[in-house]
Amino acid sequence: MSNNSGKLFEEFSPVSAEQWKEKTIADMKGADFNKRLVWKPIDGFAVEPIYRLEDLSEVSYLDVLPGQFPYTRSTKKNSNTWFIRQDIVVEDIAQANTKALTILQKGITSIGFKIDNTEAWSEQDVANLLAEISLSAIEVCFVIGRGKQHFMKLFTAFVSGQKIDKAKITGSINADYIGNFTLKGAFCHDSQSTCESCLTTMLSIAEDIPHFKTCEIHADYISNAGGSITQELACGLAIGAEYLTAATAQGINAGTFAPRMKFNFAVSSNYFMELAKFRAARLLWAKIVEAYNPQCNCSEFCSCEEQIGSCGCASTKKICKCASKIHMHATTSTWNKSIYDPYVNMLRTQTEAMSATLGGVDSLTVLPFNYVYEQPTEFSERIARNQQILLQEECHFDDIVDPAAGSYYIEMLTDKIAETSWKLFLEIQNQGGYIAAFKNGFIQKEISQTAQLRNSNIATRRENILGVNQFPNFTEQIQQDVSDYILQATSLKSEQAITEPLTMCRGAQAFELLRYKTDQFAKTNGRPKVFMFTIGNLTFRKARAQFACNFFACAGFEVIDNNGFASVEEGVKAAKDKAADIIVICSSDDEYAEYAVPIFEQLQDTIVVVAGAPACTPDLEAKGIKHFISVKTNVLESLHTYQSLLGI
Repeated sequence: MSNNSGKLFEEFSPVSAEQWKEKTIADMKGADFNKRLVWKPIDGFAVEPIYRLEDLSEVSYLDVLPGQFPYTRSTKKNSNTWFIRQDIVVEDIAQANTKALTILQKGITSIGFKIDNTEAWSEQDVANLLAEISLSAIEVCFVIGRGKQHFMKLFTAFVSGQKIDKAKITGSINADYIGNFTLKGAFCHDSQSTCESCLTTMLSIAEDIPHFKTCEIHADYISNAGGSITQELACGLAIGAEYLTAATAQGINAGTFAPRMKFNFAVSSNYFMELAKFRAARLLWAKIVEAYNPQCNCSEFCSCEEQIGSCGCASTKKICKCASKIHMHATTSTWNKSIYDPYVNMLRTQTEAMSATLGGVDSLTVLPFNYVYEQPTEFSERIARNQQILLQEECHFDDIVDPAAGSYYIEMLTDKIAETSWKLFLEIQNQGGYIAAFKNGFIQKEISQTAQLRNSNIATRRENILGVNQFPNFTEQIQQDVSDYILQATSLKSEQAITEPLTMCRGAQAFELLRYKTDQFAKTNGRPKVFMFTIGNLTFRKARAQFACNFFACAGFEVIDNNGFASVEEGVKAAKDKAADIIVICSSDDEYAEYAVPIFEQLQDTIVVVAGAPACTPDLEAKGIKHFISVKTNVLESLHTYQSLLGI
């Protein structure tokens, strides 16, 4: 053992970023560094393959701790705990109460009651719904279609009649007229001004329940319509600013109103980007609220930096820092979920749950894996619950506040997301705010362009949806009618719409429709067969057969792979014996010149496809071969063509 007590890294000379890059380029043998290693997400900024300490020199928030303004690291100080939420659709009050009590015994700490209409409800109905539920021990949220104000009056009356410390009640109601405008193109009342007056009304109704959120912001609508991470964040902030402006215009101080707001975000499978998004959201929202000069309206537990002893902000009229804390609920995204190979959705929601919780959300809903195509089952709901319980009880994600802190990569992602989102936020503000930008179609255009780009990336496999456009389950067939979930995106446009709303959609839908058409065709006509004519070089024929099998299985075709044929004649006989509809020649580029034309000439009654883009393509086309597939092929368009040729 060495007796040297010096520091290890003092024995080595420092290596600069330029030296690292030069060495990397040399190892890449002159390949373009930016094209090969610099990642450019759909949000528009560039992400380097490696970051160093000096890259963080311009980042302003690194000198703060969790619980300190601007709360980038967390709004919490001592733990990273969050509420595990599950929603219950209330059709029968007694049954909903029974289910709530059941799932509370199974690890849920937040209940979301989804009620279509409460206009005819009584206080007894509320009492029956919440019977034996300890409101001080859980979070209780209400998602109501019609009758929000009436319900809140009933709820506050119920709470007042119970022996409950109102300061210990946490929860929310989905009062969000801008969200309604986003989804339906119309406000929930006759005019925008009527909706704005509801801000004051809802706040006054819940005045005695200080931690109950009376205004929600649904940024998740942006994500589930195909928007990017930075678009979701920018639009969410713009909606929040719109609500703050409307509230302060009615005489409600931002220090009173901002703590009553709750942001709802979607969380997708872009793991590190999503984690950084929640950190950026805390930073930007804190800066926005600070600009409204919130006065302190805190309890004795005020965490303002101006606090003197107990709460000293109100008396000194200082800006209330803790009013700038964002409250975030996350729900696993629907954009990337699939109907085919649906168990993969569990993998997606698990990584999404990890991103959200490591990012420091206050509550999380993991949607059951079958949510997008049927009513969740007891099994799927149990799995969804346990995905979060596992993160708390076994992974201990709730123990450490901001575990991502100090990662150069995540700190830079946080900064880039914040910067890009802020630019779009300012652009929306320059148009008069979110509602004005939505009325003139700016928001819809931005989201639509991004969704189209993402759909194009999925069609060409630049963006993969496992089990849909890449590595599909070859043998899977859907027998039940799921056309309502596949055939079209979801539009909730109101008859009173004054502008076009956003349309909710999923990235997998185009491929699912493609495959579903094959499933329906197969019921009466049999499933089309695609035969891999593997011949020649072993390495190339195997690789191209695997590629082609995955390619055609995305359309639900039956694929027949082969180990390899010793001659053209042997392969032709095997293809005819299988009565194949499509023959895919799989060989090396050099050997296509030898094998392709003889195979094509003997199998002209079927569709012959060459797997690859060989240099001899013009010569093969001159001989009559029309069909080629390669990594540059638009998979979706190509498969539509083959379906058409087969009469599907």
